[in-house]
Amino acid sequence: MRAFILALFLALSTVPAFAVNPDEVLADPVLEGRARGLSAQLRCMVCQNQSIDDSNAELAKDLRRLVRERLQKGESDEAVIDYVVSRYGEFVLLKPRVEGKTLILWAAPAVLLLAGATALFLAARRRRGTATRGTPLSPEEQEALARLLERQPAADAAPGIAPER
Repeated sequence: MRAFILALFLALSTVPAFAVNPDEVLADPVLEGRARGLSAQLRCMVCQNQSIDDSNAELAKDLRRLVRERLQKGESDEAVIDYVVSRYGEFVLLKPRVEGKTLILWAAPAVLLLAGATALFLAARRRRGTATRGTPLSPEEQEALARLLERQPAADAAPGIAPER
């Protein structure tokens, strides 16, 4: 019996709790289904991480009523969404539309990552090639270098101790 009660509790706890009040439900099940579908796409401006279908906030209730009123007037789903977006902005959509400005937002991280990787690759390539580049020494510079190298202490001498002469 305990196992049955636990299984029932777990099954019921995974079902989403809709905040739609019985007085908001439309008599036409087709319209109600469309209203539920639309309200699941709209963000509650108070809760911000919930749809208006899941929120108990007054603004969410008003938006649910607005969606249902517009559907009863015969408007299409797109027209209802466009109306709500015109009043509250793109932020009201839980899933943003794919437009030019949203493509920039979605593509910006990939573009920046690619630009950074390219810059690192070019910097590493430039740094690696600097040791072999340059002009060869002139004969005077080679003689001066040879004189300097002859004056250097022996490589095996301890540092700070001058070699014997």
